[in-house]
Amino acid sequence: MFENEKNSLEKQILAFFEAEGIARAEEIVWSQIPFSGEWGLSTSMFKIAAEEARQGKTKDKVPDRATEIAEKLAAALGTPKGFARVEAVKGYLNLYFAAPEFAYQIVSQVLAHKTNYGRGEKKGKRYMVEFSQPNTHKAFHVGHLRNLILGAAIANILDFAGYDVVRANYIGDFGKDVMKWIWNYRQRHSGEKPPDKDVTRWMGDLYAEASKKLEEDPDAEDQVRELFSRWEAEDPEIHNQWLETRQWSLDGFSEIYETMGVSFDRIYYESEVEKPGKEMVAQLIDAGIANDERAEGGPVIVKVDEQLGLAEEKYRVLVLLRSDGSSLYGAWDLALALMKFHEYELDKSIYIVDVRQSLHFQQVFKTLELAGYKDQMKKVYHLPYEIVNLPGNLTMSSREGIVVLLEDFIREAISRSEAVILEKNPDLDTTSRTAAAEAIGLGSMKFPLLARENTKIAVFNWEEALDLTGQAAPYIQYAFVRANSILTRYGQEPPIVEVPGHELESSEIELIDRISQLPNTVQRAAAEYKTLHITNYTYELARAFNEFYNQSPVLQAEKDVRAFRLNLVAAAQSAIAIGLDLLGITPPNVM
Repeated sequence: MFENEKNSLEKQILAFFEAEGIARAEEIVWSQIPFSGEWGLSTSMFKIAAEEARQGKTKDKVPDRATEIAEKLAAALGTPKGFARVEAVKGYLNLYFAAPEFAYQIVSQVLAHKTNYGRGEKKGKRYMVEFSQPNTHKAFHVGHLRNLILGAAIANILDFAGYDVVRANYIGDFGKDVMKWIWNYRQRHSGEKPPDKDVTRWMGDLYAEASKKLEEDPDAEDQVRELFSRWEAEDPEIHNQWLETRQWSLDGFSEIYETMGVSFDRIYYESEVEKPGKEMVAQLIDAGIANDERAEGGPVIVKVDEQLGLAEEKYRVLVLLRSDGSSLYGAWDLALALMKFHEYELDKSIYIVDVRQSLHFQQVFKTLELAGYKDQMKKVYHLPYEIVNLPGNLTMSSREGIVVLLEDFIREAISRSEAVILEKNPDLDTTSRTAAAEAIGLGSMKFPLLARENTKIAVFNWEEALDLTGQAAPYIQYAFVRANSILTRYGQEPPIVEVPGHELESSEIELIDRISQLPNTVQRAAAEYKTLHITNYTYELARAFNEFYNQSPVLQAEKDVRAFRLNLVAAAQSAIAIGLDLLGITPPNVM
C-alpha cells in the first residue's frame, strides 16, 4: 500500500541523513498512526539517536537528540506529494495523507487486486494445520464441529497471510471400537451396503447397536478380541472387510467436508502410525527414557517429570503401551509428530485439538525432546479449543450421552435460514432461495464458533446466530447483498476510479478506514492464530458499510460523487467477501 509514496519519501529521508552526516538504522520502519479522522504513517528517530550516542557523536540525551532529528527532518521534507501535512512529535516523524488521495489509493488497490486484496507476500515458510480428526465406523456429530470450523479458518488465514499451508487430517480408523463395529456387522448385517446419503448416520447406528449387543452377549468381548488379533495379523478376510467398511466412513466424511467447504492435502490414519509408534517405544525403552513394566503386568510408560529432573509434578506419566503390548494414543502421536517433519520441511506443525488434551500434548512433545528431537519440538504448537454448548446448555459431546448428528444440525440451520428468507423476501425464486438458505445456514453455524476466544466455552444460540441486525454471519452477508444490489441496479461496470473531488462524508471515511485495515488484520490473526480478529473486522466492516448505505446516496448522487461511491461500494463488497471467505462462509448474491 502506498509503495510509490513511501519509496519516494524514504529516498528523501536517506538523502537528508547523508547530507547531515547522521548515523541511521539499516532500514526505515513505518507504523500506522491510529485513525482519528485522518490517516498517517509514523517512524521513530530514537534508534538513530541511540546509535549516535553509542558512537560518541553526540552528548545529547537520546530523547532530546531524537526530537531534534525529527524536527529537522520535518522541516526539510516540507509536504511531500500525496500527504496533507508533516509533523515532528517527541522524536517521531508523523506524515498524514491527504484524505482524497488515501481514499483513491485504498479503493484502487482493492479493485486492482479484487479477492487478493490484503494477501500477504510469500513468507517462504510452510505450516501444517492438523484438524477434524474423526473416527471411522462412528457417526460424525456436532462435537466435531468447532474443531472442523476452527481448523479450516486458521488454515485459510495462514494461507492468505503468505504461508505455504498443508491442511492435514488425522483419522482414527482402527482399534477395538472398529472391531466392535465389524463384529456387529458380521453378526447382523453381513452383505448390507450403506445408503447413498447420510452414510455416517448409518455407521453410527450400527456402532450404537454393537455397544448394546455387547452388553447383552457374555461371549462378545472375546469374539471382538479375536477379530482384533486377526486384524493385527493381517488376516486377509478381516483386513479386506476393514478396508471396505472404512472406506464407507471416509466417503461419508467426504460428503460432510464437501458440504462444509473443507478439503485436505494430507490425511493421516492411526493405522499407519501404529507400527512406527511401537518402534518408537522400543527405542525409548532402549534409551532408558521409557519404563517397561509389562513383565510385572504393567504398561510401558514415560515418567516425564522424573526424566526432566523436576522436583514437583507437572507433566506426570505418559502411557505408551498396555500390558498386553498394544499401543495407545501416546505412542501414535510420537510417531505422527516425526512423520510430519519427515514428509514435509515444516516451519510450524499446528495441532487443533480440544483443551482437554493439553497435558497429553505437553507429555508427547517433552518426550520427543528427551529423545533428541529438540529442534522439531521448537516448531510444534497445540492450539486448544473449548467445548460448544447447544441451546438449553446441552454439551455437544458423546461423552455426556448427547449425540447430535452434524447432518441434522446442518439441515436445521438451512431450514431455519430458509424460514427467515421466506419471511423477509417471499417473492424470491426457489433456486435463489435454496442457495441463499444454504449459504446463510452454514454461515450461521460457523460464525459464532469463530467469534470467540478458542479457550472459552462457546454457547450456540439459534436466535443470535441468525440475527440480521447483530454480530452474526447473516448481518454481514446482508451487507454484501446490499452492495451487490447497488451494483446490479447500476447495470454496468463502475467508471474508472479517480481521486474524489468532493469532500468525503464521515460515513465514507469510516468505510474507507475499515477497508484499509484488512491487510494488517490478516497478519495479526495469522500471528496470533485467532479467528476472532477476522470475525470482529468483518462485522465492523459490514457495520460501516450499512452506515454508509443509509447515510450516503450512491445512485442518486451527482455524477462525479456517484462514480467514486460506486467504486467504493465495489471495494467494500470485495473486502466483505474476503473476510467471509477466510472464515469459510459464502456470501449470497440475494437473500
